[in-house]
Amino acid sequence: MSVNSSLTHKMTSRLILLLSLVSLLLFSVLLTPSLAVAGADDDDEDLSFLETDDVNDDAPEHTFPTDTFSDDDDFDDDGDFENYDDFEVPSAFDDEKEEEVAKFDDKDVVVLTDRNFSDFVEDNKYVMVEFYAPWCGHCKELAPEYAAAATELKAENVPLVKVDATVENELAENYEVQGFPTIYFFIDGEHKTYSGQRTNDAIVTWIKKKIGPGIYNITTTEDAERVLTSGDKVVLGFLESLVGPETEQLAAASKLEDDLNFYQTTNPNVAKLFNIEGTLKRPALVLLKKEEEKVVHYDGQFTKSAIVKFVSANKLPLVTVFTRESGASIFSSPIKKQVLLFARTNDTDKVFPTFQEAAKLFKGKLIFVFVNMDDEEVGKPVSDYFGATGDSPKVIGYTGNENPRKYIFDGEITVEKLKAFGEDFLVDKLKAFHKSDPIPEDNEGDVKIVVGNNFDDIVLDESKDVLLEIYAPWCGHCQSLEPTYNKLAKHLRDIESLVIAKMDGTTNEHPQGKAEGFPTLLFFPAGNKTVDPIPIDADRTVVALYKFIKKHATIPFKLPKPASSTTTSESPEAKEGANVESSNEKDEL
Repeated sequence: MSVNSSLTHKMTSRLILLLSLVSLLLFSVLLTPSLAVAGADDDDEDLSFLETDDVNDDAPEHTFPTDTFSDDDDFDDDGDFENYDDFEVPSAFDDEKEEEVAKFDDKDVVVLTDRNFSDFVEDNKYVMVEFYAPWCGHCKELAPEYAAAATELKAENVPLVKVDATVENELAENYEVQGFPTIYFFIDGEHKTYSGQRTNDAIVTWIKKKIGPGIYNITTTEDAERVLTSGDKVVLGFLESLVGPETEQLAAASKLEDDLNFYQTTNPNVAKLFNIEGTLKRPALVLLKKEEEKVVHYDGQFTKSAIVKFVSANKLPLVTVFTRESGASIFSSPIKKQVLLFARTNDTDKVFPTFQEAAKLFKGKLIFVFVNMDDEEVGKPVSDYFGATGDSPKVIGYTGNENPRKYIFDGEITVEKLKAFGEDFLVDKLKAFHKSDPIPEDNEGDVKIVVGNNFDDIVLDESKDVLLEIYAPWCGHCQSLEPTYNKLAKHLRDIESLVIAKMDGTTNEHPQGKAEGFPTLLFFPAGNKTVDPIPIDADRTVVALYKFIKKHATIPFKLPKPASSTTTSESPEAKEGANVESSNEKDEL
């Protein structure tokens, strides 16, 4: 009896344990779905409705011209004006110009290919190489200058080489050729980029600096006269000796100034030809230029850094005419503040003398630049960049540094007013100007229109998370993105804390809205508008852009699904049941 009782007890215990385990299992199965739903994060959010194509875009469209340049959509916006010394312009030449180009003799320019390039560079201590494209207008303009330099440098045993990059693709890729012409100078197989002016004299001077002592002796008046007639800009040191510490300082300074030659002499008669009185205390230094300001004397310390500072500040003309060649000198100058005069050809004679007279007051402090607005190749693009439109002359101040800004001169162009403008410019008293389209009267669309003059009000509103597209009307990628961008704005339009906006980057600008190319997408989180915006690195799809915004938005938000998504998510069986029920109701009626 006791044995049976014991067995019964054990079986009962096991049964209870088994039932308990089954209950726990059933409970966990029933509970899991609700826990899964409760623990779901944004990554599990059903965003399929964002991918549908049934959204009627009410957002205003970009006004794109029909002749867009979609094959050049990675165009880097003008943003940094430093790039204007290397314009890419149409290379169409008429027959007369083609004949002119064909006249020069390039027999001394060596043509290399991938097969013999490496051996040639290895066999020559110094080599200059031009990677060119036959259709490139800049290359055609360079060709006669390059050929003349090749002939002149034969005596220095420096060969000038050209490589057709459209044929030698692999060679061009190996040397990271991004545009034409690209010019390198090789010393013992190591290369550096040549960024000087594309003229015979500039190339020859630059190369002689690299291969020579950096400073040349003038001992006779005959040598002096030859130098004075051949060079546009020269520096002469009048010293006690042609060797020693003063010569070393002058030679060191010469190595840092690639675009003009340095000379030294101990001969008072030579010094006199260079406008230095023979009785002047030595060492003395003078800079000669073939322009309005012909002679500039130096009276500072005879040290490398001081001499370089003097030459850099004075080697430019009182007023530099902006050309493709002069751009490099303007922007390599240690003087970063520039005053630019924009005028058409008919007005130049009226305002240029006044502008030049004012320039004399700011030597070594400001660079004065003249831009001919009628110059279609260079002047017009520069004028467009600065927003200098119309027919009347305009003066604009510009800070050519990492944070470029523009300042508008207002009033009649007189020496007195230019003096006041320049003085205020130097001490940062001027208010910066930004290009801007008119503020739109109606801005109620899903995508808000941003211009230069309402950028602060819309994009820098601290109470809003803002997504901004900076586009160009001619940009093919911008056109491709537009339907996606409009669709995103459509879905997000009811979220009060969020703004989807766009700005034409070719006619509007703002220090915090810089485009690295078109389109540029930037996100400005609410409450943090003093720091740089976040560049969008997501795919250009509605879902990817939405997830990026959700992740980086300061103010949390929930995206409501459209009402239509409820029915589209029903199963086929449910839809069929609903249809049957609806049919029965109609029958009953």
